Amino acid sequence: MNSGSTIKFVAIVLLIGIIAFVASYGINIGKYEVLPVKNQIKLGLDLRGGADVVLEAQGTPEDPITDEKMERAVATIRERIDNLGVTEPVITRQGGKRIRVGLPEIQDTQRALEIIGKTAQLRFMDEAENVVITGNDIKDAKAAYSNDPATKMQIAVVSLELNPEGAKKFAESTRNNVGKIIAILLDDNIISAPSVSEPITDGKCQISGSMTIEEAGDLAMLIRAGALPVELKTLQVTSIGPELGANSFEKSLTAGKIGILLVFLFMIIYYRLPGLIASIALVLYISIVLITLAAIKATLTLPGIAGLILSIGMAVDANVIIFERIKEELNMGKTIRSSIDSGFRRAFLAIFDSNITTLIAAIVLFYLGAGPIKGFAVTLSIGILASMFTAIVVTKQLMKLFEGTNLIKDKKFYGA
Repeated sequence: MNSGSTIKFVAIVLLIGIIAFVASYGINIGKYEVLPVKNQIKLGLDLRGGADVVLEAQGTPEDPITDEKMERAVATIRERIDNLGVTEPVITRQGGKRIRVGLPEIQDTQRALEIIGKTAQLRFMDEAENVVITGNDIKDAKAAYSNDPATKMQIAVVSLELNPEGAKKFAESTRNNVGKIIAILLDDNIISAPSVSEPITDGKCQISGSMTIEEAGDLAMLIRAGALPVELKTLQVTSIGPELGANSFEKSLTAGKIGILLVFLFMIIYYRLPGLIASIALVLYISIVLITLAAIKATLTLPGIAGLILSIGMAVDANVIIFERIKEELNMGKTIRSSIDSGFRRAFLAIFDSNITTLIAAIVLFYLGAGPIKGFAVTLSIGILASMFTAIVVTKQLMKLFEGTNLIKDKKFYGA
């Protein structure tokens, strides 16, 4: 028995076991803690539940939709959603006029829709219908409580702070309109129409009306985020309950575990020792994929899980090609070592070609797809690269090391 090969073989197997254990359960050594990858991988909308919204920009011949307007609309929507406190939203453009918004774990779908799609064109107009200031003249907006002079009660208001240019215009207008009304309009709807009692020169004013503090907060947020450059129409709203998402995730995990176990059993029963070694390499493959997904902070969706399982199938397929080539070499009367070298060499081009063509397809899906399709492409691409590494490099080294131990010399254990 070659003790050097035995030590190396055992060391590699133990290392793979440690990597798989840390990936599955994490580890805590003193100040250093590594969380399980399942706690680091973000789950997509279809697994966590929430709302999926498709919006379409409405243009006119006089005011057409442009790429610049769509990019500004995406940025404005993102800022509004961030103010809502929605974690990890997914906001993507679809085609030239549509925007898809994924809102994980959102509770109040209707409120979110109103905030996302509201144009929020804010204007202050005097009685002569001259525009005094717009939302572009506002530096900051906050919801607050203020004493109502008429009722002597506290009411919800939006406190505005104007930028220098806005403060200058507002001071001039209020100076010229003492005793008159300056109406405040949001999307052409009057939300407040206060009378000017004295010039306002400090660049501060309030919006008041029949609103709750929550509504005041929403309005302040809309003003801070700015107006949408285009009107957006809601085309589709899909709600996914958290229980449905959780059930989908658990069922996917269960199906994946059963599938992997059946693959291991098939490989070991049909290919014997090479099948056992391939199963060890597949454990490393799964660990590499999950660790990579956690490291790049990928969002895992149901299509992503499908891509992961598909790449496992491709990893198994690569091993099947290799072992069939090794079996052919053994049946031709070659030695075990020679059959392993020839089998891997003959199988390499077939494995490389099939994986590269699939990788190209995944790249195309990533650049042309959106949302879950990109998740599928990412997991599939990572899986393909990891499967090629484990099948061509790890499995080969483990087989050559085990053969070098001389523990089993009978060719039938190598698939002959």
